[in-house]
Amino acid sequence: MLVNAADMLKKAEAGHYALGAFNTNNLEWTLALLQAAEEAKSPLIIQCTAGAAKWMGGFKVCADMVKAAVEATGVTVPVALHLDHGSYEDCFKAIEAGFTSIMYDGSHEETFQLNLDRTKELVELAHSKGISIEAEVGGIGGTEDGVTSNGELADPAECKQIADLGVDFLACGIGNIHGVYPEDWAGLSFDRLSEIKAEVGDLPLVLHGGSGIPEDQIKKAISMGVSKINVNTDLQLAFTAAVHDYFAAGKDTQGKGYDPRKVLKPGRDAIVERTKELMEQFGSLNKA
Repeated sequence: MLVNAADMLKKAEAGHYALGAFNTNNLEWTLALLQAAEEAKSPLIIQCTAGAAKWMGGFKVCADMVKAAVEATGVTVPVALHLDHGSYEDCFKAIEAGFTSIMYDGSHEETFQLNLDRTKELVELAHSKGISIEAEVGGIGGTEDGVTSNGELADPAECKQIADLGVDFLACGIGNIHGVYPEDWAGLSFDRLSEIKAEVGDLPLVLHGGSGIPEDQIKKAISMGVSKINVNTDLQLAFTAAVHDYFAAGKDTQGKGYDPRKVLKPGRDAIVERTKELMEQFGSLNKA
């Protein structure tokens, strides 16, 4: 059974650890994430962008797949299914499809007031259905689902205004970006993180673009109130490297090495191992 993400993230914030929110791209990804979480005894947030949902056939296909996988595998850890970087319209679709948590990314709206108004509306709708909701202040750098933004530092006063609407967790730009970090990246702004935390109190904060941030910065961010860390690129790189090695070794030409299950297995195994490594780094082992 899927749950919303509010309770597990409140516990993470109080316990000074973070939960990885890992993006799924297909069935193999989903099963790998569930296996990793069960072996690590860690709560799990599986998330999906609108683009990935479209690839899978739609939000309902994704939701039904994750629900069926949770039931079939018999995992004992709490699992939430979260919409990642949802537009205003995407949020309604994900709720209808059966997602247990949503993110409304209003950071790209024309005005902050529109972000406020739509966040307020969606908080009320989500909470009426027992669904948790994440909002965002300050665009996260890089490109996510075709929307490009420079890494911004969120305004602490705006963060407080969004927090006061009753969101369950808040994404705020602190110099983080999506995708692979460039060599000249300036790093996270811990001064800004501290200012934001002072305004929002014990509200769990979200770090987007978690792939490639040095471990010492990740751990410092967690100690300062980051409770959810989004991971997508990291697992994509691990998956692709493992499948590449399979072909490079010529295994696809050996016996029935062309069987897609054999081709995908190294990638799936790589996701399991890397996810468990990240869960350990974030401090969520044995927290289920």
